[in-house]
This record gives sequence, structure tokens and C-alpha cells, in this order.
Amino acid sequence: MPTYSLRSTFATLPRTTRGRPIVIGVDPKGKNFLYTNGSSVIIREVANPSKCDIYTEHSVNVSVAQYSPSGFYIASGDNHGKIRIWDTVNPEHILAHEYQPLGGCIKDIAWSPDSKRIVVVGEGREKFGHVFLMESGSSVGEIMGHSKSINSCDYRSSRPFRIVTAGEDQNSTFLEGPPFKFSKMIRDHTNFVNCVRFSHNGEKFVTGGAEGKVFVYEGKSADKLGELGAPAHKGGVYALTFSPDDTQILTVSGEKMAKLWDANSYALITEFHFGKTTEDMQVGCAWIGEYILTISLSGYINYLDKNNPDRPTRILKGHNKPIMALTLGSDGKTLYTGCSGGHINYWDADSGLDDEIVGKGHSTQIQDLTVSGDNLISISMDDSIRFTSITSKQYGTSAIKLESQPRAVASHGNLTAVACINHVILLDGECVVLTQPLGFEGTAIAFSCDGGMLAVGGNDSKIHLYEVNNFTLTEMKTLDENGAIRDISYSPDGQYMTSCNAERRANLYSLPNYSHVHNSTHHTARVNSVSWSPDSTHFATGGVDGNIIVHNPKQWMSPLVIKGAHKMSQVNRVLWLNDNVVVSVGQDSNLKQWTIEH
Repeated sequence: MPTYSLRSTFATLPRTTRGRPIVIGVDPKGKNFLYTNGSSVIIREVANPSKCDIYTEHSVNVSVAQYSPSGFYIASGDNHGKIRIWDTVNPEHILAHEYQPLGGCIKDIAWSPDSKRIVVVGEGREKFGHVFLMESGSSVGEIMGHSKSINSCDYRSSRPFRIVTAGEDQNSTFLEGPPFKFSKMIRDHTNFVNCVRFSHNGEKFVTGGAEGKVFVYEGKSADKLGELGAPAHKGGVYALTFSPDDTQILTVSGEKMAKLWDANSYALITEFHFGKTTEDMQVGCAWIGEYILTISLSGYINYLDKNNPDRPTRILKGHNKPIMALTLGSDGKTLYTGCSGGHINYWDADSGLDDEIVGKGHSTQIQDLTVSGDNLISISMDDSIRFTSITSKQYGTSAIKLESQPRAVASHGNLTAVACINHVILLDGECVVLTQPLGFEGTAIAFSCDGGMLAVGGNDSKIHLYEVNNFTLTEMKTLDENGAIRDISYSPDGQYMTSCNAERRANLYSLPNYSHVHNSTHHTARVNSVSWSPDSTHFATGGVDGNIIVHNPKQWMSPLVIKGAHKMSQVNRVLWLNDNVVVSVGQDSNLKQWTIEH
């Protein structure tokens, strides 16, 4: 019986929203940092970010997660106001407690230094914040004073304990306790207050606002001590943090800059400049030991270098939107992925190092990808096909507009075929040589191994088989299925063709007659993708149920099921890297590799 193991996970980036700060959680031991995307909490090692863990137990989108000072727990809050407290010790991340402190999105979480009390803030109906005991959920005070949702909060790490909050009503409140009660309203900002943070020793706290100002206050009394810059930034300040020794303050802004300040004299030490596009706005930051991290609106995670402020030491790239397309380069080790945001990335399958195809590319969702020689061929919902040089990793100067929206692409030699909503289109090189109307909506496409047949799947629950001859297509046969066709794959040895459809089935056909051999109903929902191993002994399918199933045509009734391969997410594409490794991408924006032991 075959078995499987998770070989690697190339993690999603943080999901960002323009005008909203991103909170990065930091492990008190200084080893890990965490952030959220969709219903997942992503935990990554700061020194080796390819090592990651993903928590997927929330049923809705998670908005923030923070480590307890003990390091034994993580509290994560979601868009419905629910908070889950789970352990960091066990691989299963056993749930310790679950509470519903707010009626709306939780925007920030802070722990007491003894890890016994938690403050959460965000959106709500009756209240915008709550302080409670971790073990029982019992209230230990009220957060009063705000008239609109609260964006940020922090808990003083030393006695006497204090809580400070920052809200969309342009105010910050200062609370004394426990039990915590309102002490002081701070009205220095003239726009949303996006972030508030205490120094590690509790002697100061700072607030950052959407008008670009940053104020410094005394930690016990909330007396104003000064201001950074005049103002600190020309754009809104989205996040700030103290250095581990509390001597410096890092601020990040929508003006596409991060700045380092002296925490005692308030003098500017260093400016970090990023790019000039909207995607280069800085919306989050963390300082973990020697590592200084910022998050761009693109989701990129920047490792800053104080000695070279214009060039980060490294940038973690990837996707933060659902990955819709996947293909393998002709070198057999470079993976190409395309997402719903229109970006295409390339990955080293061994190390996980990746970068983005540069230049002016597609403007919206990537539908499918294939590789032919040195060309990466991409189709998009912008109704275009692009040919990109794998060597240059740069988009070509022009896109070829198609007659109708493309859904799937396949290539054989110099010939490229595109299944569109109303047409099937053939290209010789980058030249369109045939645009043939269809009486159905094209949804999937594949060339036979010798290129003599083209299989086109449709929403009419049929596979249409065309003979390819001198840039003409002649329909030879149709295969009836019971659901809209989602994907088609030929085995490399030319013995089989496999399809998958919306009615949770995978069908196996024997060539050359295309006689039906088997159909599989092991998925519990629509099957999105099918792929054959290079040695033609197995094929893999991925579906809406989040599962991957590896089939052996000779042992049809006992496939290998990778249950929850992409938990709380559908598997959008599967692909064999080699005879023993399956690659999968999903709605969760993660890329995973699975070792299959036959």
C-alpha cells in the first residue's frame, strides 16, 4: 500500500488590504513570527523562513494572531469576533479555549506578561474591546471611551499594569488595573490611530496615526513625552515597534518608507526606501532579535539592513491570493505558479526560493500555464495569451488578444491550443493560425503524446476529440461524462487519457480507442485537476474537498488519499515533479510537495 509524507510547504504571504495595518506576531524566544491569510495562521522561522507551520482551525478568515509571553500558546482572532487559544507544543495545536469576546472583526490581541489575561480589540456592536482571563473567559475590566472600532492595543509588561488602545475615532485610551478601568483619553491624533505599542520594559509607549504622526508617552502615566519628526511620515503610519533593547523605534508608512528613530532623543537615525508603486506601501513591521521585518502592501516580507537601507538583505516573495495555475519548467526543477491577482512566480522546487516574473504582465486572474521550450505560456481572464522567455524571466512587450475568454492552454512542439468560452484557438509560435467556434463552453484541453489528437473538455459534460492536421481541427469523436469537464491529462506513455469533472469523478480511458476503463468517485466534491506521473504508473487528482488522491490504474479500488492536503481550502492544481513527488497549489495560496512511496 503506498504511503505519503509532506515534503515541503512554500507558505502564502500575508493577505493585505490597502489602508489597513498588518499585525506580525513574534515568538518570545525570538525564533518564529506569524501572520494570517484567509482562514490560516502561518508560523515561520525568522532565520529559515522555508520552515513553516500552518494552523487552519478557524472556520472564517483570521485577522490577527499573537504568541503568549510564555511561548506555550497562540491566541488567534477572526472576522466574526471569535478567539481561539491553542498550544504551540503539539503538532496538532490542541485547542485550549475558544471565546466570543466581540461581535465583529478582531483587529489586535495583547497578552499580560504572566500569560493569564488577554485583551482583544476590533469591531463590535455593544463594545469594541474586552479584557478577560485566558483560563475561564471571565471579564477583568471594561474598555470604555471609544465611539468607533479599535485598531490596536497593547498590555504593559511590568507593574503597575496598564492597557492602551488606539481607535478609528482618532483617540487613544489609557486604562489602569486589573480589573481594568478607563483612566485617560488621549486626543493628540487628527485621524485614525492605527497602532500602539509599549516598550519591552514598559517605560514608554508610542502611537502612530493615519495623518503620519507618531507620539511618545510615559508608560505609567500616559503623559506625553514628545513626537517623532514633525511629522514622522508624509503618509499614514500603519505599524511601529521598539527594538529588543528599547533604544530605537521602527515606524512604517504608506509613503513607501520605514524609519528608525532614537527612542530617547527622538532623532531620525535611518530611512529605508522601497519602490515607487502602490504595492510598495509599508503596512506592518516586527523586530525579532537581529532581524527587522516589514510587510509591503504586495505581501512581500522585507528583511531590513541598517547598514544598507536601500536594499533589504532578503525579500520573502510568493502569493497572497489563491493560486489558480501551476506548471513545471523544462529543467524539471522550476515550478511556475499564477494567482487570481494576475501575478506569475517561479520557484526552485528544492529550496523554495522564488521570485516574480517582472514587467507589464496580465491585469487579472491567471487561468492556466504551460511551458514549451524557452517559453512560459500564460492565459488570463484579461482575454489574452502571453509568451514569456524563461531565460529572461520578463514579460514580452505585447499580449495576444483572444476572441473569447480563455480557460485552459496546452502545447505540443511549436503548436499551442487554447480552450476558450466560445472558441478553440491554435497558435503556431506566437501567431494565431486557427480560431474555431465551439458549440459549447471550453473548459479543459490537452494534446495527445504524439500531438495528433486534441482533447477539448466542455461544460456540456463531453470531451470532444479533434484530429490535428496542418493547423486544422476535425472532430472525430465525443466522450460523454456526467459533469462539466475540469481537466484532462494524457499518460506520457500514450496508453491512457484521464479526465476529471464537476460531479466529483475522475475517468480513465484506454488508448487508442478511448474506451472507458474506470471511473473514480473517491472525492467528495468537484475534482479540479488531474496529472500523470512521468513514468505513467500513477495519476493524481485534486479537488474542492481539499484532498489529493493518487490512483494506480492497475489497483483501481485502493487509491492513496491525502486527506486535507489543503485544509479548509480547495486544491486548484496538482502536478508531478518526478515519479515520487506531487506538487499541489490551493485556494489557501500555499504550494505543497508530497513524497509518494509506492
